[in-house]
Amino acid sequence: MKDVDFVTEERCLRPSLRIALVTETWAPEINGVAMTLGRMVDGLIARGHRVQLVRPRQALSDRAADGPGFEEVLAHGMKIPNYEGLRFGLPARTRLFRLWSRQRPDLVHVATEGPLGWSAVSASIRLGIPVTSDFHTNFDSYSAHYGVGWLERPVAAWLKRMHNRTAVTFVPTRAMAQDLRARGYRSVEVIARGVDTELFNPARRSAALRASWGVAADELAVVWVGRVAPEKNLRLVLEAFAAIRRRTPDARLVIVGDGPLRKSLQEGNPDVVFAGARRGEDLAAHYASGDLFLFPSLSETWGNVTLEAMASGLCVVAYDCAAAAEVIASGGDGLLVRPGAAAAFVAESVVAASDRGLRARIAEAARRRSESLDWERINDRFTTSLQRVVDEAQAALPDFLPFKATVR
Repeated sequence: MKDVDFVTEERCLRPSLRIALVTETWAPEINGVAMTLGRMVDGLIARGHRVQLVRPRQALSDRAADGPGFEEVLAHGMKIPNYEGLRFGLPARTRLFRLWSRQRPDLVHVATEGPLGWSAVSASIRLGIPVTSDFHTNFDSYSAHYGVGWLERPVAAWLKRMHNRTAVTFVPTRAMAQDLRARGYRSVEVIARGVDTELFNPARRSAALRASWGVAADELAVVWVGRVAPEKNLRLVLEAFAAIRRRTPDARLVIVGDGPLRKSLQEGNPDVVFAGARRGEDLAAHYASGDLFLFPSLSETWGNVTLEAMASGLCVVAYDCAAAAEVIASGGDGLLVRPGAAAAFVAESVVAASDRGLRARIAEAARRRSESLDWERINDRFTTSLQRVVDEAQAALPDFLPFKATVR
């Protein structure tokens, strides 16, 4: 069994940090980055730290939240072209410089690499505030999926330059850390991801929901969850399902999520259930009511849906990359295929669909595996890493600086 790069660390009673976290995506936007950041912010606050969240305003009616250990600062933003529902923040270096000059954070953590994130890095460096960053999304590789492949190299250069200006870049997998180091990223650290096993649970299986899909108790429901977008390789899901139907005619494919490809795929595949975007317990029921989860994406840095499917008691077929490569032992708690081997992915999907006993054995093992992927340990690791960066920055400061005593 493969081990995730988790480190269990004792929590230390230390003074709280003031952390400014800058992101261009946040709930209620539905994506893995927003979900992960929500978990990490909750973890920081639960450990006694104070978080100032800087993000783009999502709508005219949007209001900044304020509560114990948490405050929001809303910035200007614009919609991302061809990526409905998501925004990027506009440059705001001067505003952030003034904001952090008045109330200096101990650390700035930049979660996304848009103009707002770049502004935050620049303002932090000018003020001498330690700054860290996340690498959540392969934006450079996305360009080919949206007809602007010529942008891949400039975007890759932008990403590397921004991250190399920060003290540490956090990534979710060891494979990504190795890849970024090979590409010239200077300081990379692995902080994995977890899953809420109470929310995503086989107990949420619903006969009524399956019936609404047209699936009887003894029939097969194949599930895919994510953003219905070009980079997710949904064409291979449809190809694999077509092969499954040739062996299992009463099988039904359920696609959960929304995005730019939904309309065309729905029009071209009238037998597929398009459930749209789901949240919370409703999303969890959609997972748990399936039998087989197909995920052939090659664009993920992590892929939260893999862990959510495992926690929900599903047999997962995926490429051997991102989260699947970190947490699945192929043949034990999931089925892995060499990345890009489309024919093998289809074949393995058919095998899983045709063997109820295999699916049941893998699903049970997947649930057990998911129970070891605890957000508490991940948040301990993340908090410890941020504290280390602050300590190192403090040690490097000259004693005469007036704000040195305020740095924890």
